[in-house]
Amino acid sequence: MASRVHGLVVPVLGSAVFFCLAPGLVAGIVPGALASWHIGPAFLGLGILRVVGVALMVAGAMGLLDCFARFAFQGRGTPAPIAPTATLVVSGQYRHVRNPMYVAVVAAIFGQALLFGSTRVLGYAALVWCALHIFVLGYEEPTLHGQFGEAYAAYHAGVHRWWPRVTPWSPGDRPERKSRGAAEQGHEADEA
Repeated sequence: MASRVHGLVVPVLGSAVFFCLAPGLVAGIVPGALASWHIGPAFLGLGILRVVGVALMVAGAMGLLDCFARFAFQGRGTPAPIAPTATLVVSGQYRHVRNPMYVAVVAAIFGQALLFGSTRVLGYAALVWCALHIFVLGYEEPTLHGQFGEAYAAYHAGVHRWWPRVTPWSPGDRPERKSRGAAEQGHEADEA
């Protein structure tokens, strides 16, 4: 029992520190600073968009906390590239979308754009998504293919990068079919 608890200390502490440094800064501090922590007029004069914004912020924060906990407790590592998980995490939100942490970060930023009524934060959300997409394509996916091999290949084939599946994926599932248009163009349907 003591070795199990000791084996969790580093992943939990590492994840907590990384949570504060990465999403805490990117999705918490920077959007507020860009908006000067000022709530301006609602987009399109629709106050309901502020409520949607707060809902997106809460959903993003809850999603991030869930993902970080899964990395620490199930994966025995952190989301930080310098201290990755020992096992591939494919439970929870990961059964629906391959990058729930990044979706949560962008949702939280977009939510703040709606709350603050800030086009600067809206532009920042788009910039962050583009940066994350490039990171996923250039580093994360090749690294995960190399680290987890066939297990990641099956997961990659069955779960979309950004667009969530309606039904949860499990390792025994067949890969999702390509859409007719994507198949005709030779592109994977999931990469839209």
